[in-house]
Amino acid sequence: MDMVNIKINGVPCEVPANATILEAAREAGIDIPTLCFLKDINQIGACRMCMVEVKGARSLVAACVYPVNEGMEVFTNTPKVQQSRKMTLELLLSVHEKKCLTCERSGNCELQKLCNDMGIEEEGRFDGAMPAGNKDVSTLYLERNNAKCILCRRCVAACQNQHVSVIGANSRGFDTEIGCAFEQPLSYVSCVACGQCIVSCPTGALTEKDNTQEVIDAINDPEKVVIVQTAPAVRAALGEEFGMPIGTNVEGKMAAALRRLGFDKVFDTDFGADMTIMEEANEFISRVKNGGTLPMITSCSPGWVKFCEHYYPDLIDNLSTCKSPQNMTGALIKTWYAQKEGIDPKNIVSVSVMPCTAKKFEIMRNDENAAGLPDVDISLTTRELARMIKKAQLNFDRLPDEKFDDAMGVSTGAAVIFGATGGVMEAALRTAADLLEGKDLESIEYKEIRGTEGFKEAVYKVAGMDVKVAVVSGLSNADALLKKVRAGEADYHFIEVMCCPGGCVNGGGQPIQPSSVRSFTDIKALRAKALYDQDKAMPLRKSHQSPVVQKCYSEFLTEGPGGHKAHEILHTSYIKRSK
Repeated sequence: MDMVNIKINGVPCEVPANATILEAAREAGIDIPTLCFLKDINQIGACRMCMVEVKGARSLVAACVYPVNEGMEVFTNTPKVQQSRKMTLELLLSVHEKKCLTCERSGNCELQKLCNDMGIEEEGRFDGAMPAGNKDVSTLYLERNNAKCILCRRCVAACQNQHVSVIGANSRGFDTEIGCAFEQPLSYVSCVACGQCIVSCPTGALTEKDNTQEVIDAINDPEKVVIVQTAPAVRAALGEEFGMPIGTNVEGKMAAALRRLGFDKVFDTDFGADMTIMEEANEFISRVKNGGTLPMITSCSPGWVKFCEHYYPDLIDNLSTCKSPQNMTGALIKTWYAQKEGIDPKNIVSVSVMPCTAKKFEIMRNDENAAGLPDVDISLTTRELARMIKKAQLNFDRLPDEKFDDAMGVSTGAAVIFGATGGVMEAALRTAADLLEGKDLESIEYKEIRGTEGFKEAVYKVAGMDVKVAVVSGLSNADALLKKVRAGEADYHFIEVMCCPGGCVNGGGQPIQPSSVRSFTDIKALRAKALYDQDKAMPLRKSHQSPVVQKCYSEFLTEGPGGHKAHEILHTSYIKRSK
């Protein structure tokens, strides 16, 4: 790598020749503040918070987009720089709704932190007229409050990065607002509910639709049996909300916290993931043997499914008909579990905790009601669970490690890795290979499809057949691959698609990290590692080995995977949507 020599605040530094001043300063132990910058997503130098002095330059320059060169001298903390940053913050606050005490992002707001760091007074010298600050609460999963928006355009870039692009800047000058074209509400456009805009936002302008009070009310209703399930990716990220290192697996403390919140039963969505593999592997084998539609494409990610319905309706037949693990677990709670325990499904409140905002949309889809009732009644994000824990004043890091309840608490390593890109494919291959070969194979780690890259492919020899697979995460990567599928240029048997880059570990409902962390730390890799480490340590690592899965089929879904009853309860359908 070519290097150049520069000075930052008088200290000599050797940095990569292709670095920006922001990146060079970071390597030198200096965090230059930013509000619009997100590496590889939004690098537009718009917020002007990162201004620095460069010797010989006529004016301050934006560090996030200004490249270094040999002999450059940079100053990041001069009176001129400090004055510029303070004025920028004062101007932003002059048109900002300053209701920090009631804001969901208070304490985790990048604007608030910078104001605290720089000693900005609440009442600034530029206070005057306030823009309208329109709100959009039209969807089931997301809310926008433009009174808190600072026009950094991170959300716009995140939406473009997902190849959806349903939001942008409307009007000009003082009247500029972020929204949909022609001021339409978000529910009227082809938003896929991924929530990547939320985790990109530096303020409280974007939040998930909060359903925590509904859960609290249900828990306090003596007539209701409230059952919660948690997705694999949640355990790899929840600890961040309580100051733990990124990638800490807090499964045990999470289970303990859920019991102390008052849930009647605490189940693991990993059980539903194992059930998904049983049905999905059977479906794949059936399509291969009987000339079904190929490539078969996974259906676990509701953001991806909605994207397919909007943008590739001609490929709906390629989607697996399997419900997601969330809804498989919910369906079996209100059928099999309710039957065993003698509970009227009408008295069950099924709650899920997911790393995903699209799950809030998924639970309201048609054909997700196996018991004649919604499979899942309320879906919370990881962030919402954290708020409930904080509201209950639970000291999370001091809670004991507890296990999930036995009824749906036994799972396999195959289910755990569902939360990382490539995990669903690997889990399916572990089971499909055993079933096709007719024996218990020892080689079960499909490392070629692991990792956080947006696109991976491999060919595996299974029962004498070359099985060609592809794994994509992030909808821009999915779009590129689907164009090839549509054109007949992609010769695959099985494709895994995850809506969010890196998979569920990087979902739109996960803890929000500031740009100073997101831009320089591979968060998704750290969270994924927690899941792969758990998988490696588990005694059971193939879905068909789970005793609970075996019991479910032996006493309830007696026709086996793909049987009539399994189809009624565990499979779903899709619709063609307009763009």
